[in-house]
Amino acid sequence: MSGALLEMRDVHKRFPGVHALRGVSLDVRAGEVHAIVGENGAGKSTLMHILAGAQAPDDGAEIRLAGRTVVISDERAAQRLGIAIVFQERSLFDLLSIADNVFAARQPTGKTGHIDRRALVDRTRALLADLDVHADPRTPVGELSPAMQQMVEIAKALSLEPRVLILDEPTAALTETEKSALFRVIARLRDRGIGIIYISHRLEEIFAIADRVTVLRDGEYQGTVPVGQTSPADLIRRMVGRDIPLPAARSQANLASGVPPRFVVRGLSDRAGSRTRPALRDVSFEVRAGEILAFSGLAGAGRTELALCLFGARQRAAGEILIDGHKVAPRSPQQAIAAGIGYLSEDRKELGLFLDMSIADNIAAAGLASFGTWWLADARRDEVAVEYRDRLHVVSRDVGQPVRGLSGGNQQKVALAKWLLLAPKVLIVDEPTRGVDVGAKAEMHALLRKLADDGTAVVVISSDLPEVLALGDRVAVMREGRLVATLPRGEATEEAIMQLAAGATN
Repeated sequence: MSGALLEMRDVHKRFPGVHALRGVSLDVRAGEVHAIVGENGAGKSTLMHILAGAQAPDDGAEIRLAGRTVVISDERAAQRLGIAIVFQERSLFDLLSIADNVFAARQPTGKTGHIDRRALVDRTRALLADLDVHADPRTPVGELSPAMQQMVEIAKALSLEPRVLILDEPTAALTETEKSALFRVIARLRDRGIGIIYISHRLEEIFAIADRVTVLRDGEYQGTVPVGQTSPADLIRRMVGRDIPLPAARSQANLASGVPPRFVVRGLSDRAGSRTRPALRDVSFEVRAGEILAFSGLAGAGRTELALCLFGARQRAAGEILIDGHKVAPRSPQQAIAAGIGYLSEDRKELGLFLDMSIADNIAAAGLASFGTWWLADARRDEVAVEYRDRLHVVSRDVGQPVRGLSGGNQQKVALAKWLLLAPKVLIVDEPTRGVDVGAKAEMHALLRKLADDGTAVVVISSDLPEVLALGDRVAVMREGRLVATLPRGEATEEAIMQLAAGATN
């Protein structure tokens, strides 16, 4: 296309048994935000890995930059051409400082060839200021929150002064404040003529900042349209090839005031560890069987710490926990599981799954006693795994396939299947749809509703306000380690939740 800053033509990419990209084309103009959307497995990340030099396309592909055909042999070549990417998976070194991560292998040097530490810190501080991040550049990255680490990744990409900037799910770990700061930076970069490729499953972000949007499905190009000429429903149809129905209203029969609560937490506070500070103060709530209680709040409000404390993975200092009227005091995840509590972690890859093990092994992991005392009954394990794979519509070759090779949505379903097998009385689900596509998100919501309808007390923690409102029968709002309010469904709105989370109301 004439006037395009970047053009990719007839891009194919084959892996063993998979044709990941099938003749995909893309053009990006200078000074535009060009969104790419599609379900997990649609080919978005593969296309961006090719553009960033991390993978090579099959023969026949053409890439042009500013009208000139280029060969991107590796990531260094991409950087020399002015192409920078912020991957969805972080690539930082925990023990190194922010500054050393931002300018890794590119630190400024003085006349003697030694690293100029003052220049390194000053340049990093300026990049962070551009992102409205006020952190000491000398701070080790390992001491930062996931959201702050994501901002460091973005600063690292901006340090390359790119002509084309690729952002792959950049807001997945960001608070609303950090997301707003990022959007302001994107607007400034667009005004400077930089071409920005923006990949996100959050369609509201696409309509907030993008100029055009390209849709991929099953590795094939489905079209490019100006954002002003499409709608979320149209994009979803293009992405999944079908309409995704809105969820039916859940029965409120189990939520009547006369039904005793299944899960009760009273006066819960946590204990400081050797490397942690107390994060919870006098938290009390209850959840009935058949109810979904959704927790909302800003980053640092204590929601994940609450989940870990309830699951026995973080020490309690005070308070009590009751299930069906009986006190439980889990001091370890094993004791929590025995008491009837399940926990689906927000970080499925680090804490929720054994990536190099099979689907069957992951589903059986929390309930090995069900498959034999002295040895594992492999046939029974595989039979159960097939049952849950089919029930949850996990797309896989077979149940012996390593979980690492599944899409994010299918990995999340495997992580959930592990707990469904145990049939917990209480299930705590932390960020259930982070990093999954719209189709998988709808399926995950339906699974959680079905679980509640079957009598489980479900606690959902989410930073996605539309998700909180879609799932929660009630919404609990946390701020600075305290539960500040619990709103019934009819009173819960995005505005009301944000005011409570930010402390803007009494």
